[in-house]
Amino acid sequence: MNHLSPLIRKLSYAGLIPFIALALMVQLAPTPINYLSAESLAGYGAIITSFMGAIHWGANLHTLGNSLSEDRWLDRNAWIWGVIPAIISWIALHIYIPVGLLILAATLLIQRNIDQNTYSYYFNNEEARVEFMTIRKHLTMVAVICLIWAAIVILFIQT
Repeated sequence: MNHLSPLIRKLSYAGLIPFIALALMVQLAPTPINYLSAESLAGYGAIITSFMGAIHWGANLHTLGNSLSEDRWLDRNAWIWGVIPAIISWIALHIYIPVGLLILAATLLIQRNIDQNTYSYYFNNEEARVEFMTIRKHLTMVAVICLIWAAIVILFIQT
C-alpha cells in the first residue's frame, strides 16, 4: 500500500537528476565545463542539505505560540538542528571544492541517520514515515555517491 502520493515520489527522485548529471559532467566534460560542473554540484548539494535541515523548522511551525510541550526535541533541539545543515553547507561552499563535496556528503548521511529517529515526531502515520524514510535512504545514497565520486574524480582522476 502506498502512503505517499505519486507526486511526492516523482519530485523526490527528480531531485537526483542534477546530482547525477553534474557528477557525470565533472568526470566527462572538457575543461572548464568540468570545473563549472563541480561548482554547480557543490551549490546544489548545499541547497539540498540546507533544505533537509529546514524540514525540521517547517514541521515545527505549527507549535509556534503554543506552550512548551516539555519535549526537548520539539521545544529546542529541532530548531537548532534545523539550521546546522545550512551553516555547514555555507562553510562547504567556501573551501576547496572536493573537500566541500565530501563535507556535504557526510552531512547528508548524518542528517539521514538523525532524521530516521526524529521524523517520528512529524508523522501521524507510521507506514507513511517508513515509506518516506525508504525513499529518503535511496535519495541520500545516490546523492552521497555522486558527491563522493565527483570529489574523487577531482582529487585523483583529473590532471
